[in-house]
Amino acid sequence: MSEEFFDEDKNLSEAETFIMKTIWDLGGDKGDIALGDLIEAINTDHQKNYARTTIATFLLKLSSKGFVRTYRKGKLSFIRVLKSEAEYRNKLMQGQKKFWFNNSMADMITAMCESENIPTDRIEKIREALL
Repeated sequence: MSEEFFDEDKNLSEAETFIMKTIWDLGGDKGDIALGDLIEAINTDHQKNYARTTIATFLLKLSSKGFVRTYRKGKLSFIRVLKSEAEYRNKLMQGQKKFWFNNSMADMITAMCESENIPTDRIEKIREALL
């Protein structure tokens, strides 16, 4: 993994994240996907109304950030994923842990448990296991 990927300027906007998550959900981590499949998933499965040019613009941004590469094969366009969902999710989780929880995994897990209304006694057992 290149160090430059973890620069702060490589974070995705909300719309870029949506496009990238759709690509990952279509199996982009496992192989290239057709642009047409992405457009259909966005507009049908997610009830959006994005024009092909709008999606192409997002793909250009994602490409410049090192997340995807697009290419043509005959008349069809394809998308190749360069950064996996797990890589990006882990980067985000590390950033959140550092920013909100002073790099404490125990504090982060406690907050997650509290947000799910897990009983305090169970949270304490989880914290003990982490320490």
